[in-house]
Amino acid sequence: MATKPFLDQVFATTSIEQSRQLYDQWAVSYDSDMAAHEFTGPRLVAERVAKYLRDVPASKAQIVDAGCGSGAVGLELKKLGYQAVDGLDISPGMLNVARKLAVYRELKIADLTKKLEVQDGAYDALVCCGMFTYGHLEKELLDDFTRVVRSGGILVATVLENYWNEKDFVGMVEKMTGSKTVEILEDDVHDYRKGAGGGRVLVLRKS
Repeated sequence: MATKPFLDQVFATTSIEQSRQLYDQWAVSYDSDMAAHEFTGPRLVAERVAKYLRDVPASKAQIVDAGCGSGAVGLELKKLGYQAVDGLDISPGMLNVARKLAVYRELKIADLTKKLEVQDGAYDALVCCGMFTYGHLEKELLDDFTRVVRSGGILVATVLENYWNEKDFVGMVEKMTGSKTVEILEDDVHDYRKGAGGGRVLVLRKS
């Protein structure tokens, strides 16, 4: 029987260790596989940073890429002049691929399902592309991701549309806006992965 594509396998993971192993195996072919899916999420995320993070020059902006994988978002940010970008990911294999791009200031192994080992307000922006989906991150992580962004800074994340609806991301975001923690700058649907339906590009500004 044919092995399921890596994308299907990672959507079905049930543990961090299983996810780490699959991404380590996938690292070599990940970029070519995503190119075949015409995945435009990284470009959309980087463009939102440039659009909404206006109070600090790109060359000085401190950004953390949560779930950086092979470095696609870091590459897009580099094209737009961002130089101080740190990457976090569960997979050493993916980080090795990202390191070869030479677009990150620092790369660290991190379990994003737990509280980030990052000081409150340490970054001007947090970006998270392709992680709010099946077998990956729950909506509650938006709280901790916002924690590490300074007041006035932004969070930019993609959320698979079916996952957005099934897991009630609307309720989570409404809770955050209701507590005056953030304001919504954007939550539009984009067809950023061919054949997979739409996904949200969520942009929040920390109060």
